[in-house]
Amino acid sequence: MFQSFDDSADPSQGPARLAALRARMKAAGLDGFLIPRADAHMGEQVAPRDERLAWLTGFTGSAGLCVALETRAALFVDGRYDIQARAQTDPASFEIRRIETERPEAWLREALPEGGRLGYDPWLHPRDELDRLARAVRARGGEMAPVENLVDAIWTDRPPAPSAPAFIHPERLAGESAASKRARLGAELAAEGLDAAALTLPDSICWLLNIRGADVPRTPVVQAFALLHADGRAQLFADPAKFDAQLRAHLGPDVSLARAEDFGPALDAMKGRKVAVDRASAPAAVSERLSAAGAEIVWRRDPCILPKAVKNAAELAGARAAHRMDGAALCRFLRWLATEAPGGALTEIDVVVQLERMRAETGRLHDISFDTICGAGPHGAIVHYRVTRATNRAVRPGDVLLIDSGGQYPEGTTDVTRTVAVGAAPEAARRAFTLALKGMIAVSCARWPKGLTGRDLDPLARAALWRAGLDYDHGTGHGVGAFLSVHEGPQRLSRRTDEPLLPGMILSNEPGVYREGAWGIRIENLLAVAPAQIPEGGEREMLSFETLTLAPIDRAMIAPDLLAPDERAWLDAYHARVLAEIGPLLEDEDAAWLAEACAPL
Repeated sequence: MFQSFDDSADPSQGPARLAALRARMKAAGLDGFLIPRADAHMGEQVAPRDERLAWLTGFTGSAGLCVALETRAALFVDGRYDIQARAQTDPASFEIRRIETERPEAWLREALPEGGRLGYDPWLHPRDELDRLARAVRARGGEMAPVENLVDAIWTDRPPAPSAPAFIHPERLAGESAASKRARLGAELAAEGLDAAALTLPDSICWLLNIRGADVPRTPVVQAFALLHADGRAQLFADPAKFDAQLRAHLGPDVSLARAEDFGPALDAMKGRKVAVDRASAPAAVSERLSAAGAEIVWRRDPCILPKAVKNAAELAGARAAHRMDGAALCRFLRWLATEAPGGALTEIDVVVQLERMRAETGRLHDISFDTICGAGPHGAIVHYRVTRATNRAVRPGDVLLIDSGGQYPEGTTDVTRTVAVGAAPEAARRAFTLALKGMIAVSCARWPKGLTGRDLDPLARAALWRAGLDYDHGTGHGVGAFLSVHEGPQRLSRRTDEPLLPGMILSNEPGVYREGAWGIRIENLLAVAPAQIPEGGEREMLSFETLTLAPIDRAMIAPDLLAPDERAWLDAYHARVLAEIGPLLEDEDAAWLAEACAPL
């Protein structure tokens, strides 16, 4: 359950491994090869055997793409990972490129040799990504070349495939039977004239069948492929050894189970059928095999994506229950931290271990929802910093400490960030914290017409920072699953989304400010989209947010004079709610500490 603090990736190995890859490229007649973070299921988390990007480059972030050419190699990351990527890779071997400002296809138009052949594993890239890259390669007179994975060929001690058993996610928590979901989504396919949909995302398949697993770290999914037919039947392709008799009975007679290796032949059998394929998430190999078999491909979003994102009443009730449990554990932890940290004896690892222990003491924790981010002082400026034994830093008086963490409970998934002062925080940090808090409050209080997207609300989180000449290089919020992925689409609060927000969606709200070499600040609550009460005279349907996270915000980090009266009122009301809901779950010193932490500003 608890995370390891060993650094599995070794940047010092990068030059030798890159040289071995280039030798394979030359033998295959290739001028380049693509190494994505993704596995064949395109999820954010991958099993150790699929950590090809980390093995080659040393970079351990959850998103990235390396393009290796004969004399150059570029690693593309987003703003969350800029500092981390530069720290984890060999600078003489890998150029670090920010994907927001330079896309891989633009780099290829300049760097790929004229007439070059760019190799790729068709099981590791979706169709839309390959199409974008292919246009750049053709602009150089070159071609894309599907090949067996070249990294696998040189990774001699590659870990084995995951083998943990799958298990049932009960209907009382799912809120709908798997048979009902299959029938409902199958009917949608039939109404569109489709015969089936190819499913490759494990969280979609686990949601659809009300099952869970432990094949990848921190996300309770079983790695699988599936075909959902228009009559509601499903074919599931996974390791049969993970499914005991009880789970097979749960699947029922309308769900067949076969080996993952049988997915390809099942695609071959779809000749003459109309099959939905998600060009943004399905490996290109899926559509290529269907085409070769004579199936008609209809590009369509995975039919599970949107219904999975729109939580039903049972899932929302579970989310609230999970946040109460998690909030009590987090408040106990924050009291411990306030007591112990000023002495200067704690390290980042000590903090992480204690927080995970207190979550485990709830008795309901299945796992943490991601490796805890605990950055003291300058480490807080590394947006997705993960402490290792090599980087472990003392938590010193005067530090700003950023802690981003979450839990996977059967009832729901949590994700919360609190930034706390260890002793007296620097004045600049308090000012930046308060500006970020103003943005977090603005989003929490938002009311908007139905039909708007996360892109429309994202500026609310940044307005106060923009006025001060500040900003942050990540989205304001991501979707969150129901005992599934802590990062779930399609909903986001981001400049780069056009997905309308719908009641039942859960998102994070996490503006921040980062000063490299000094500190990092982020404040994060989870929110559920809910219908808003229409005031008298109102004419349009409105939506709003319900705050799910229940944990105090460190008042020592706040510069009160920067808050408007309505912002103070929101903060005091939020703290009163935290005290009312979490206070009865605590005892003695913890309860007394919470009462003080939640006192009016």
